[in-house]
Amino acid sequence: MKIVFNFIFCSVLLAAAPVRADGVYFSTRDLLADFFRSSESVTYKKIELNAADKTRLERRLGYSLARPSYTFFVAQTAGRVDGYALIDEEQGEHLPITFAVKLTPAGVVERQEIVIYREARGDEVRDARFRKQFVGKSARDPIAVDRDIDSISGATISSRAMAAGVKRAVVLFDELVKPVAAATASAATARHPGTF
Repeated sequence: MKIVFNFIFCSVLLAAAPVRADGVYFSTRDLLADFFRSSESVTYKKIELNAADKTRLERRLGYSLARPSYTFFVAQTAGRVDGYALIDEEQGEHLPITFAVKLTPAGVVERQEIVIYREARGDEVRDARFRKQFVGKSARDPIAVDRDIDSISGATISSRAMAAGVKRAVVLFDELVKPVAAATASAATARHPGTF
């Protein structure tokens, strides 16, 4: 009788507790290894936002940035950049969604993944069909639901969150990473003319 009582008691407690799906799909290490399978090394660059950067980015994105810094991962082979990745969070309906964006050296989205999904519903944003919409997008694209991204019925808030997160990734790259990469490449070319 005690076992049945505990089972019933546990069932009542579980039914009363809010349902929460906490799906962890990648560790940072595994994700970067998957993103950059053929790269020799993956390092990172933490970018601190100064007041001018923050103002410019917020104007371009249309909302306030909560974080003072962002970390971009940089994959390289033989001194050449293979690509970049940003792992970030965007607020879902109730909880943050951790996601990653893989970018080409030019800042074009190659892949988008959900790293951790914490909401009870809406994890259809993990589906390949939804994520493929971001491939080929850059800072020049709207990357917005009902413009160039179709939302998923029943996961509209998560769809909007992922569109906002990917847009932020490409704009951060365009404003803060790309200019530094271009300057570094120009300096290397000046030191070694005729090489790429």
